[in-house]
Amino acid sequence: MKKYGLKKLGNLVICGILGATIILTGCSAKKTSAAKPEETKPAVKVEQKVGSARVTPIVAAVKKLAPAVVSIQVKTTARDFFGRQFEQQGAGSGVIYDAKGLIVTNNHVVSGAKELMVNLSDGRSFNAKLLGADAKSDLAVIKIDAKDLTVAAFGDSDDLQVGEPAIAIGNPMGMEGSVSAGVISALKRTIPIGDKEMKLIQTDAAINPGNSGGALANADGEVIGINTVKLSSSGIEGLGFAIPINEAKPIIEQLASSGRVARPYLGVYLADKEVLARQGFEMDLHGGVFLAKVVPGSGAARAGLVSGDIILEVNGKKTEKAKDVSAALEKLKPGDKVELVIMHNGARVNRTVTLGEVPQEN
Repeated sequence: MKKYGLKKLGNLVICGILGATIILTGCSAKKTSAAKPEETKPAVKVEQKVGSARVTPIVAAVKKLAPAVVSIQVKTTARDFFGRQFEQQGAGSGVIYDAKGLIVTNNHVVSGAKELMVNLSDGRSFNAKLLGADAKSDLAVIKIDAKDLTVAAFGDSDDLQVGEPAIAIGNPMGMEGSVSAGVISALKRTIPIGDKEMKLIQTDAAINPGNSGGALANADGEVIGINTVKLSSSGIEGLGFAIPINEAKPIIEQLASSGRVARPYLGVYLADKEVLARQGFEMDLHGGVFLAKVVPGSGAARAGLVSGDIILEVNGKKTEKAKDVSAALEKLKPGDKVELVIMHNGARVNRTVTLGEVPQEN
């Protein structure tokens, strides 16, 4: 966990303006006998400018969204080196997105939770129930039984532009209701996390431990992403990432309704040219991806695909790497049909596969 401190900045501009106000007031006091009502107007105008200067887009956005961002306290159990069980506590953030008490957060925030407690910005606290979690997207949905909730508005993450304002709201280091601001640094940044890759929004708004699951917002106070990770090592600063809200919404809906995410399943194990080369195999894949194994009973097996075939195209798109096949399938759902062009026994043939559902992990 990275140390950080709070910086205090003096507002020299405001101090200068306030000083000018005092001088103007003093001048008018010396000439009370000749003073006219109009002579006091400049001071009034200065005070109005001071007040309006504080109502920035960021201030307005935070006032709108901050009440919908919650603190999540997590209790889990673990075992020490000797196998003895002990309790440990963690913390994260979440965003209320439905008046029924539905809250989106990160999977890694609630993973293994024995108990969940949600603290609202108005001081109320509630026990929470986990409705569903998805490790692949790092998203989870929890629920509290509460009324009079402030609900966050979702924005459009497909409409973002690099350089526009970004506001991170959460509970870094357990400090509730913290705000940091920056810009959108990059879009669709592919980041390897564990054994998977995620396409995330990159921002230089500070995202620290405890911010996970909180909101990344635009200047309109709309949620454009769910904060998920910060890359930190010696010499690296300003690299925070969030899950685009447009990618998150269908996953959130499935987690809330069924507790899991149904993903399409072709039923094959793939190896592209680079993978085979690392294993010492030099093969002519005709610009495609090698089928190392076909799962018995899968859609691929029923369509006649066998080990040794080469996938050349999926729904008309060329597939030179295993990730190309995954990318072609990610927008589909179980039960959809997919058109493949494969190399089978040296001949180019077409196959239609009905997709199954990725088996759920126990």
